[in-house]
Amino acid sequence: MLEAGIKGEQKVEVVYENTATAVGSGVLEVFATPCMLALMEKTACDSVIPYLEEGWGSVGTEANIKHVAATPIGMTVRCESELIEVDGRRLVISVNAYDEAGLIGEGIHERFTVNNEKFQAKTDAKLNK
Repeated sequence: MLEAGIKGEQKVEVVYENTATAVGSGVLEVFATPCMLALMEKTACDSVIPYLEEGWGSVGTEANIKHVAATPIGMTVRCESELIEVDGRRLVISVNAYDEAGLIGEGIHERFTVNNEKFQAKTDAKLNK
């Protein structure tokens, strides 16, 4: 059952492939903001999966994040998430990212629970229009 307090954690090593230079979000070899957001979404998504009914998942619908410090290649970024609100199918999740020196990012991420098969079918139907 989904309820406030569910937590998650993920880690990723900063390598060239997830730098701003590599993903095109800047010219410096530092952990890219889009990669931080992806880590936050993955952490939030994975944290609630065990609490969903079979055949159900969640999709990201909103993110309000701040990238407050840069992280160089070679460091590890750790993301923590906590489900702070359940409003029907809407999930509000607090996300924070850290490197070995401290906080690098923070924000709120919203997801909606969906029936995977129905959601995919509705999306795929767009191809026939």
